[in-house]
Amino acid sequence: MVVQNHFIMITENSLMNVWEGCLRNERQAQALLYKLMAPKMLTVCMRYVTDRDEAQDILQEGFIKVFQNMEYFRREGSSEGWIRRIMVHSAISRFRKRRQLIFADDMGESSLPIEPTFNNLLEAKDLLKMIQQLPDTYRSVFNLYAVEGYSHREIGQMLGMTELLSRTSLHRARAILKTRISKMEVAQAS
Repeated sequence: MVVQNHFIMITENSLMNVWEGCLRNERQAQALLYKLMAPKMLTVCMRYVTDRDEAQDILQEGFIKVFQNMEYFRREGSSEGWIRRIMVHSAISRFRKRRQLIFADDMGESSLPIEPTFNNLLEAKDLLKMIQQLPDTYRSVFNLYAVEGYSHREIGQMLGMTELLSRTSLHRARAILKTRISKMEVAQAS
């Protein structure tokens, strides 16, 4: 581990040393792992929910699962990737608990306001805000497909829906996003 300009840069090898401490239930190692990984993992969680408090709840649930299941990490990939996968599955679990399949056609476009906050370019934070304002099903399918790279078959299995519903949800999510981006471009041109 190298401390540089008040930021901790960590390699996979030094992360594995922290990991070993966590396996021994060393509280300092667990706190360090959390401190190192929580900011990145909170970003992952934020893609699946609409507010930061809920994302932090998912993050906490995810880290509980990480610490409970560390012994099952087979070291066949990066530990960060393994943790990320747990965060995604924690978000999906929360989605399943709520199980609200609300489609944009039922909600009406006016119930999801977007305020233009960019100058000449759509910024990542604006796109994230648009994605967060999608109905739960659309947001989850969009993130799992477009960001995480899951197939529609895998998404269907994870979310308890058909492959066709996954495809339809992705199509509708993209259509909503395209419409909103077009509206922002028109507003910007005015």
